[in-house]
Amino acid sequence: MQNFKTDVANSTAHRPSREGLANRVLADAQLLPELLSIAFDTKNKSHHKACWILELVLENNIALISPYLDEFCNTAKSYNHEGAIRSISKICLFLAQQNHTTPVTLNQQQKELITETCFDWLIAPDGKVASKAYAMRALYLLGKDTDWVYTELQRILQDDFTKHTAAYKAAAKELLQKLKNS
Repeated sequence: MQNFKTDVANSTAHRPSREGLANRVLADAQLLPELLSIAFDTKNKSHHKACWILELVLENNIALISPYLDEFCNTAKSYNHEGAIRSISKICLFLAQQNHTTPVTLNQQQKELITETCFDWLIAPDGKVASKAYAMRALYLLGKDTDWVYTELQRILQDDFTKHTAAYKAAAKELLQKLKNS
């Protein structure tokens, strides 16, 4: 396990580096708790790297997060590193996409925590576009179960539309159209 921790700490943002470690976790489920302990410890200087790897693991098998959903949802709001937020926001999107399916079902409290966290990322003045785009898409999916989410999401997207980049505008425009048709 110590070797795995070192490998996570020494990993880079390059896709082959992250994929190699993600594949190790997928091949050896005993590594998942170790990866999660690093990812969930926001004081660990390598937590963002663990989040990058976790994103790839869960993109391949979202069901692996099921026993850790409460901890994931409670920790999501505590991330400050933009690299970690990007990966965690993408995992929130995976969870919203898979909600009510066999591998993952979010309970009401988990949905509320993810919704609150995604709104926080969406309105963060210094947040990056990718994190905001994942958050808004997750909110759209979660809003299918919660009436007030669409109203608030539409208001934020309309109010912030002119303040952001072309990439943000493209994602917001797509969602505003979907909200209009809902």
